[in-house]
Amino acid sequence: MATPASEVPRIKLGSQGLEVSRIGLGCRGMSPNHGPPKPEPEMIKLIQHAIDNGVTFLDTSDQYGPHTNELLIGKAIKGMRERVQIASKFGISFKDGKMDICGEPEYVRACCEASLKRLDIDCIDLYYVHRIDIRVPIEMTIGELKKLVEEGKIKYIGLSEACAATIRRAHAVHPITAVQLEWSLWTRDLEEEIVPTCIELGIGIVPYSPLGRGFFSAGPQLIESLADGDFRKNIPRFKPENFEHNKQIFEQLKKIASRKRCTTSQLALAWVLHKGDDICPIPGTTKIENLNENIEAVSVKLTADEIAELESCAYADMVKGERHAFMWGTWINSETPPLSSWKAE
Repeated sequence: MATPASEVPRIKLGSQGLEVSRIGLGCRGMSPNHGPPKPEPEMIKLIQHAIDNGVTFLDTSDQYGPHTNELLIGKAIKGMRERVQIASKFGISFKDGKMDICGEPEYVRACCEASLKRLDIDCIDLYYVHRIDIRVPIEMTIGELKKLVEEGKIKYIGLSEACAATIRRAHAVHPITAVQLEWSLWTRDLEEEIVPTCIELGIGIVPYSPLGRGFFSAGPQLIESLADGDFRKNIPRFKPENFEHNKQIFEQLKKIASRKRCTTSQLALAWVLHKGDDICPIPGTTKIENLNENIEAVSVKLTADEIAELESCAYADMVKGERHAFMWGTWINSETPPLSSWKAE
């Protein structure tokens, strides 16, 4: 049975010195594109509640909102800067309603400067390349981030949705502290190459959407609760033709959770946490009660047999539909051209 964690453990994320809480807080859902706008005072209260209860690793991006999520976090951490670790990202923009990815050095620097102002801080603890620009050698992008580290504007460098080869090339330019990828019971494609590469290089892993974008919390009711404008309506797994099949996975998870006397959310989070000691999942929420529930997942212990049983509920062939609406922008298409081919226009 899950018991409240009076204090969230601390872990070393990667081998470069960054210390964070055992679980973090994904803040994307507090801004537009996850349904109707959330009252700012309530979101500030939620963030501060998280910090006061030991969840000090806050994840944001300049693309969330866009921009408003960083502004929100900047307000929430006033007077609390020394207690938190801020992770932000750059690299995604939308032009004329279309997603664009950019990793050019000038863009890297401009984004960092803008994020620092919105967050109202002097240094970003962990700064990720949000998506990999396959038109620009990764060495060029990381080279500029390395300069920002040397200038004291960022402390550690991360990659999001990068394949193993890109991770290796980036790490050769400057040590990569963490790689952020979607990882949950029904999204495990990173385990074959990316996870072993990160272990070999001493890179921490930050699983985003560890609750299946809310599926492992709400189950079949999730679709009914999604408001107009919620981007999750575009995810193939949640389309009617796939969801009717996929909801069977939740029913199996629910049976195991009942036996464990914990919630389905806690069970799904516990599974991710059991994958390694330098893994920090960042479940998102907009409700304090859900945050408290997520914290308790740290106390859920799983046996090898229970882990195997959980994984048998959601192996790849059982899941219908892609995990992301923009698969072309994920790690499967993240290998950049060789540095020798680079010609600045």
